[in-house]
This record gives sequence, C-alpha cells and structure tokens, in this order.
Amino acid sequence: MEASLDNASELPGTENVDTADPRGASYTTPTFLQSLIDAGMLIPTGVDGIYGRGGAYEAIAEGMNALVTQAGADQHAELMRFPPTTPRKDLEDSEYLKSFPQLAGTVHSFCGNERDHFRLLARLDEGEDWTDQQQPTRVVLTPAACYPIYPVIARQGPLPPAGRVVDVFSYCFRHEPSLEPTRMQMFRMREYVRLGSAEQVMAFRQMWIERGRALADELDLPHTLDVANDPFFGRGGKLVADNQRELKLKFELLIPVNDGAPPTACMSFNYHVDHFSTVWTLRTSDGEKAHTGCAAFGIDRLTLALLRRHGLELARWPRRVRAVLGNL
Repeated sequence: MEASLDNASELPGTENVDTADPRGASYTTPTFLQSLIDAGMLIPTGVDGIYGRGGAYEAIAEGMNALVTQAGADQHAELMRFPPTTPRKDLEDSEYLKSFPQLAGTVHSFCGNERDHFRLLARLDEGEDWTDQQQPTRVVLTPAACYPIYPVIARQGPLPPAGRVVDVFSYCFRHEPSLEPTRMQMFRMREYVRLGSAEQVMAFRQMWIERGRALADELDLPHTLDVANDPFFGRGGKLVADNQRELKLKFELLIPVNDGAPPTACMSFNYHVDHFSTVWTLRTSDGEKAHTGCAAFGIDRLTLALLRRHGLELARWPRRVRAVLGNL
C-alpha cells in the first residue's frame, strides 16, 4: 500500500533556520528554502509546508509533468483527474487511517444555526478558539493521487483480460509541517497505475523503474534506487514497514535536495499486491482478485531537485535539460 513519496529515515534539513522565520536569529548563510523564497520560486504563506509558486517554478513543474506524459505515451493509459478531495468513506475503507493517521487531513465545515453563528462571531472577536463549531464533512483531503480510482474502477465491474492502466494526477495532502522544502503539506503527484494479474503488475513496475532512471539521467539528476517503506504509524507499523521492505514491495528513486539531509524520494515504484481488491471488489476477467501497483512521480520534489542541481537561474541551466523540459 502506497502512502507517499516518503523516506521514513529522512531528517529535516533545517540548519541555520528558526522555525518561525526561515531567516531567524541563527541565520548565517541562506538555506535552500530561503534561497527559493528569495528567488521568488516559492511564496511563503505563514504556514510551514504551504507555499505559493512563482512563474519560473511553475514552468519547470509543467515541463516535468509533460515529460512524464511523454514517458508514458505508449501505455495508452485511461486519463482520470479528481479534485484533491475524496469521500471520507473511501478513505476509511482503504485502511489509510489504520496505517497513517498522522498524515490524514479531514474537511470540516460550519453546520450550526443562527445562534451558533453568533457564538462563532463572539469567539472570533475575542480571539478565542472557534474550531469546535466545525463538524466533519463527507470528504477528506486526498492523500495519494491513486486513492480515488480503486473504488471507481471496482464499481465498473471486472477488468478486461489485459487489465487496465490509469494515468492520474492530483494535489495531495500530508500533515507534515516542516521547513524542509521537499516536505510540503500540499504537493502534486502524478501516477501511472496498473491493475491486473500479479505478473502484469510486476512487469509494469520493473518497466517504470527503468524508465524512471532514464528520465533522471535525461535531466542530469544524480540518483540512487533503493528498497523503501512507507511511514506506518506506531509499533505495529514498524512490523508492517519491515515486512514491506523484506518483500521489496516499494522502491524509491532518491535524489539529493535538502541541506545536510539524506537524498529525497522523488519517484516511487509500488506493488500493492491484492490490498485494494480486498478492500473493494477489484476482479480480473476470470474472477480472481486483481493486483495493483503504481509508478508515482513527485512533481514538486522533482522540480526542487532540478533547482538544487542546476541552480535558480533557468537561463544558466544546461541547454539539453531546458530543451527536455519544453525549452524553458
């Protein structure tokens, strides 16, 4: 089961940074985050991990997304796009909250009457807490781009003999406030998802591992590939994570990005076995439980990796890299 493009062993790169102010009292030289802000690549909002994006940053991100499209052109994937919310019931059924409660984000709204509204206004005027006036809605924030597709496909009946490939893209949310620029709370994830037999999914994953490495080479990004695990919660989660690594269900492509930290997972290649067909009725054409897997590309992390590698002035980037990304 995929939680994120996340390496549980990563340490935040927050050297010379004050948690309230990237240019705090201990500031000596610009951190990567501060350099991004100074260059107008990222626009701080006052909440760690929530940023606006400048024009040059978006040009890189759009070029990166287009490059992933090009890499998967021969897959003839079904394109699906969802808003960055998903039904709360689907998240509950997926067992995400059992594994990653620390990352989930819910959507709450005011559901009271006029008297409750007066109470809310009074608390706002007094600067008091007003959040108990909110109630959970039927939607939550999407934790991974592929999560909305499984219940949708399950409702459509058995897979064709060749299985299915889906191209999905979404903003995703993880509650990980941090000054590490790669650990955004809202970020973009692009995925190719394979549904079919175990053999089909494993062959798909291996193909995308090779394509992912070739893509990183094309962008002149130094990288390593390693077995990984998702950040499962609690003591029991450690056993699940160890099992995930032992069975080699998750590989990550790691690229240096952050100040003084290990390389960051910018792509992941995941084999979910039959987890999602146990949760939902995903069946192959012969009635067996379907297996699923995905190749996930962290569009924002790859954008940051490119800026770290090639610098903040796009005009100085290698001409070949700029051409690959659409003549930046």
